[in-house]
Amino acid sequence: MPPRRPASEDLFGADEPPPSAAPAGPRPLADRLRPRTLSEVVGQDQLLGSQGSLRRMLDRGALASLILWGPPGVGKTTIARLLAEEAGLRFASLSAVFSGVADLKRAFDEARMRRAGGQVTLLFVDEIHRFNRAQQDGFLPVVEDGTVVLVGATTENPSFALNGALLSRCQVMVLKRLDDAALELLLARAEAEGGRPLPLDEAARATLRAMADGDGRYLLNMAEQLQALPAGTRALDVAGLSSLLARRAALYDKDREEHYNLISALHKSLRGSDPDAALYWFARMIKGGEDARYIARRLLRFASEDVGAADPASLTLALAAWETYERLGSPEGELALAQLVLHLAAAPKSNAAYAAWKAAQAAAGETGSLMPPANILNAPTKLMKSLGYGRDYAYDHDTEEGFSGANYFPDGMERLRLYRPTERGAEARVARHLERLEALRDEIRGGGR
Repeated sequence: MPPRRPASEDLFGADEPPPSAAPAGPRPLADRLRPRTLSEVVGQDQLLGSQGSLRRMLDRGALASLILWGPPGVGKTTIARLLAEEAGLRFASLSAVFSGVADLKRAFDEARMRRAGGQVTLLFVDEIHRFNRAQQDGFLPVVEDGTVVLVGATTENPSFALNGALLSRCQVMVLKRLDDAALELLLARAEAEGGRPLPLDEAARATLRAMADGDGRYLLNMAEQLQALPAGTRALDVAGLSSLLARRAALYDKDREEHYNLISALHKSLRGSDPDAALYWFARMIKGGEDARYIARRLLRFASEDVGAADPASLTLALAAWETYERLGSPEGELALAQLVLHLAAAPKSNAAYAAWKAAQAAAGETGSLMPPANILNAPTKLMKSLGYGRDYAYDHDTEEGFSGANYFPDGMERLRLYRPTERGAEARVARHLERLEALRDEIRGGGR
């Protein structure tokens, strides 16, 4: 068996030069501060701390194939490189953005050759969710037989973006967006590397961290711009910082997971009667570029499904808000939707109509083609009259109460209680009215009238 390569060589694939061969010239701050050991990685203690999942794997000497799932700028690529170094594996990398079937085949063939020489490859695949289903299936045999330890990186929810077969062979590790403490640690490292503090007052420093929105790479790129200011520059306040640097756009992808996360947050906040949180999530979606018509449609659904008969006017208001948006467009029409969000959040809630509809559908499926009772059928022909259609029909308006108490379910079918109104909002009055009619029905059936 040939001797194991030095650890420094294991960090780089066949087509990737070691650091000594890197092109001369200035390197970005984010690259200069790239962690050299797993202990230097910030903000991922749940994975890399003394009791973290990845640390325990390494301590056991049993590194499994992984999917690293997390937002941009939290260290997915760096962690993959350092895992290879600490586990003594050869690091090779691919990007699903630029690679095709031929690249995969070449990477697998090279990994098989290394394995024949006693060396296992850690194959890092960036943006692995961009490979199609067939390409993802191509990883299965080389993962199963141990030719490679696969480490895939993705910003998308693996449950939606990756094949179930591939997921079943990998452990998903969730990387968190960097919190305020982790971002501050990166700023301190940047200042130590640069040899001087960043020209910011405390409020501007906090704003700088907020502008990064959990992305460490973006934070260091902004810090590098501040370091380029002349020595002796007066500390910037929030206004000065904002005029110099652009805030990072909030993560939002209208056809990916963030889209579903935010609409779920909006829906749950409305259901939980929290107008402030609901308005915040609505604003997040609009700022992210969501189609306001999509939100209007979801609000209309909410008015029917979750407010229902507790506030019947909500359905009309939802339609009016949607129509207002159609007439005014953006941004003026968004105010009408914001007004609707506040109304729906503050409105009493009832899903009794929704539950009744579901129960009615189930009952209709179970009872098949039962005929309505003959007495409530029209009889436009003599034959139908002779068959009893319309016979003994009780015309409700002719009764003293305007209520006949007749049976309207199919003959032989037990009467069902499908709609159970709540005691919330306008539905409380409906509940009392129906209770009174039920008592009258029992009285009429009992022969009391």
